[in-house]
Amino acid sequence: MKFENSKAAHIDFNIEVPYISFPILSEIPFIKHGFSTRLGGVSSGIFSSMNFGSESLPWQDEPENILENYQRISKSIGVDMNSLVLSRQVHKTNIRVVDDADRGKGIIESLDYEEIDGMITDRPNITLVTKYADCVPLYFVDQGKKTIGLSHAGWRGTVSKIGKVTVEEMTRNFGSNPSEIIAVVGPSICSECFEIGEDVAREFQNAFGDQYITDILVAKDDGKYLCDLWKANQAVLLEAGLRTENIHISGVCTCCNSDLLFSHRKTGGKRGSLAAFLGLCDQ
Repeated sequence: MKFENSKAAHIDFNIEVPYISFPILSEIPFIKHGFSTRLGGVSSGIFSSMNFGSESLPWQDEPENILENYQRISKSIGVDMNSLVLSRQVHKTNIRVVDDADRGKGIIESLDYEEIDGMITDRPNITLVTKYADCVPLYFVDQGKKTIGLSHAGWRGTVSKIGKVTVEEMTRNFGSNPSEIIAVVGPSICSECFEIGEDVAREFQNAFGDQYITDILVAKDDGKYLCDLWKANQAVLLEAGLRTENIHISGVCTCCNSDLLFSHRKTGGKRGSLAAFLGLCDQ
């Protein structure tokens, strides 16, 4: 489905560097957030134009273009580029507790950690950043404890329930109550575009069982399945203890909107990377 502004996701095309925001998060005064589009950057070709790079791709954008893109979107969202902390995504469930010493890592400082698909923090003036091109961004905000989390859930991360792991780490490190956490399932590939084979379908069946699997998988006549990552991650978050009314699905498909958003599946991997941003302001 083509993107339209809604109660779940919004974009202002009249600003120089447009980005997607989520109204439920925009109501929270102590955070800044956003999800990038392909618009407003300086990259060209398959990276056109707001690309944030990916270590896993065989083709790479110019580093100076990526840095300028970070500078531009940081200004648009309203965060200091030096506050950004980047992930190192490998489709696992490792969560990093980000502190003041991590500020700027991946931007002005080298990354000194590996295999990080999720990050949490309670420190102000830190902005968590994860990257995407069909996988699911998961935003977490605990208003009472003033803590945040941001995790990358591809299909492997989804069946490994990285969303639940993130909530558990917020609870363990910050004393969060899962029932009070607000979560957003961000722009990612929709069920109509995400076709999987029997082997991957079996992974979902093993992970979710009878309770949720009929909502997540739809069998096709050719032996393939359509897979709903949005409902799968909603099920993970419910299992983690979040309340239904606190889980918000953006409803924006990266593949359906490949003119606006990068999609790995749509382009056969010849693409740039989008980025999710979630930051704590001064408290």
